[in-house]
Amino acid sequence: MADPSSYRPKPGQIPDSPGVYKFRDEHRRVIYVGKAKNLRQRLANYFQDLAALHPRTRTMVTTAASVEWTVVATEVEALQLEYSWIKEFDPRFNVKYRDDKSYPYLAVTLDEEFPRVQVMRGAKKKGVRYFGPYGHAWAIRETVDLMLRVFPVRTCSAGVFKNAARTGRPCLLGYIGKCSAPCVGRVTPEEHRELADDFCDFMAGRTGTYIRRLEKDMMAAAEEMEYERAARLRDDVEALKRAMEKSAVVLADATDADLIAVAEDELEAAVQIFHVRGGRVRGQRGWVTDKVENVDTSGLVEHALQQLYGEETGDSVPKEVLVPALPEDPDAVSQWLAGRRGSQVSLRIPQRGDKKDLMTTVQRNAQQALGLHKTKRASDLTTRSRALEEIAEALGLDTAPLRIECFDISHLQGDDVVASMVVFEDGLARKSEYRRFQIKGFEGQDDVRSMHEVIGRRFKRYLQDKERTGEWEETPAPTGPVPAAPTDPAAPTGLAALTDPAAPTGPDAVPGPDAVPDTDAVPDTDAVPDPDAEPREDDGRPKRFAYPPQLVVVDGGQPQVAAAKRALDELGIDDIAVCGLAKRLEEVWLPDDDDPVVLPRSSEGLYLLQRVRDEAHRFAITYQRAKRAKRIRSSPLDAVAGLGETRKQALIKHFGSVKKLKQATIDEICEVPGIGRRTAESVAVALASAAPATPAVNTATGEIIEEDDGGSTT
Repeated sequence: MADPSSYRPKPGQIPDSPGVYKFRDEHRRVIYVGKAKNLRQRLANYFQDLAALHPRTRTMVTTAASVEWTVVATEVEALQLEYSWIKEFDPRFNVKYRDDKSYPYLAVTLDEEFPRVQVMRGAKKKGVRYFGPYGHAWAIRETVDLMLRVFPVRTCSAGVFKNAARTGRPCLLGYIGKCSAPCVGRVTPEEHRELADDFCDFMAGRTGTYIRRLEKDMMAAAEEMEYERAARLRDDVEALKRAMEKSAVVLADATDADLIAVAEDELEAAVQIFHVRGGRVRGQRGWVTDKVENVDTSGLVEHALQQLYGEETGDSVPKEVLVPALPEDPDAVSQWLAGRRGSQVSLRIPQRGDKKDLMTTVQRNAQQALGLHKTKRASDLTTRSRALEEIAEALGLDTAPLRIECFDISHLQGDDVVASMVVFEDGLARKSEYRRFQIKGFEGQDDVRSMHEVIGRRFKRYLQDKERTGEWEETPAPTGPVPAAPTDPAAPTGLAALTDPAAPTGPDAVPGPDAVPDTDAVPDTDAVPDPDAEPREDDGRPKRFAYPPQLVVVDGGQPQVAAAKRALDELGIDDIAVCGLAKRLEEVWLPDDDDPVVLPRSSEGLYLLQRVRDEAHRFAITYQRAKRAKRIRSSPLDAVAGLGETRKQALIKHFGSVKKLKQATIDEICEVPGIGRRTAESVAVALASAAPATPAVNTATGEIIEEDDGGSTT
């Protein structure tokens, strides 16, 4: 525990202008980010008598070891910089809302030639217009199914679209009138885009125009005695009205607004957001958070606004945002929101009428969400605590394994050998800590040797990080005379010598596969560089290999467990437990034990180990399949230096296939726009030296699949 007075800046050093400040711990990790109108006044609040501080603030300042700040010109810039730093550094003492699930959106891909309507989850993409979020994907599909009668926009995938274009036959939706079939040329790209724009306008709340227009056309068709057309228009109107009924009118003046409500207690808070467009509730979402910092309702609202609109622009930010309490600096937040939208945004507390009534409904949803979260979390905590205690008791551990790492090896008949590392903390998956590796030390299939290599590489990184941050101290050299030995500048020293005692020395020494960072670790932005490289300053971002587990689980039996234990022993690590979970009988194997530990089938501890093992297997096989697919899709043109994707596509388009390109002369290759003679010669050499591709085989029929015009098998 640090004394805040040991790193307190002198009052004259702190400016009295707006800015953003960061507290760092003794390992230079950023643990808190804040902003202030006046940095001097704000930071002075942290360095008063500890007894006068809020318990959470007291914990933060005693965990910190330094503070630094950045001056900005305006409070709006401070708000934006604070949001950016919280996203970048993930400080442990900042409020971070977490979604309780991944919400589906109705998306229209306006960046494509023929826009497509589909359900999307996850991060938003540029060029795609989103509506929602919705509580359930089926609600989106029901709405879309009703609207396709009036707006027959494409909904098929790229593969189905290309196949229909190739065969000249549309899919079923094209035959039943729920797709305008642009794949076979029934409508032009311009006509289809107009349909997509009308679909977006209707979803955005401009509904009355289309219904009135359809009703007018229906009456005109009836007067002209075109009764079939009038009946079809009548059905279209009814379909649109049914789609509108799925979201009831809540605000009569066709308001576009987001309503945010907060329910909180001393430890946690829940946020509920209703997205109202055109006076109707078009989406709803909820967040929960632990109150790790001393924050009131206005602070929770400000954090919610940052998370909700930090990545949004344009119409995604509504004209009106209704909140239960205004942020500390409402003018700055309003300016920031206006900058994101590109026009004025009203940020206010509803006082009366329909908006206040709707805010009451949103508040009630927030209260229910907080109560449900607490009930669920209490149950989860009890179950997870029991599981960790059972594992500790079964394996003879001194304490419950709060951090568990599991490793698995995956390959296909010895090819594309990869490994995965998944992390569970407090019994929950920590996906930001997942890592994947390529096996580099040897070729072929050997799960035991692969496990030894991966465990060794992971914990070498751990030791390197400890040495770099000063947590690890080298053993002092023995005193007294030692026999003289010739000095070899190439011999490994320091940590390199410790972690690779069997490495050759002398002029013939060759660096091992881990002398440089693993380029395949994903993401591995914090990998430790080569020991001979110049050390870099720690930037405070969360470290990837810095934290050791209390338990290492390997997917396998005695051989894999022995390999993992041997790797730890070679590194001098003796305070991390190792076990293996064999798939056949779900037995738990320990190092140096001839008999497995058998946990009861109903054991929560066994359930947790199975979840950890299955997650490692899923992560490994996903990576292995991706590598195999990438290898299969490779082309001889990939070996041509300086030949980018654009010119590759130009070559394939000009000649039709790699096979025909291989038969072309250098002069014929030079005829392709953008291809000079030197590049043409390189292409010809690469194609001439490329080994014949192994034909792909359909495992279901035994049929050999011909080479596609892109040089890959299909």
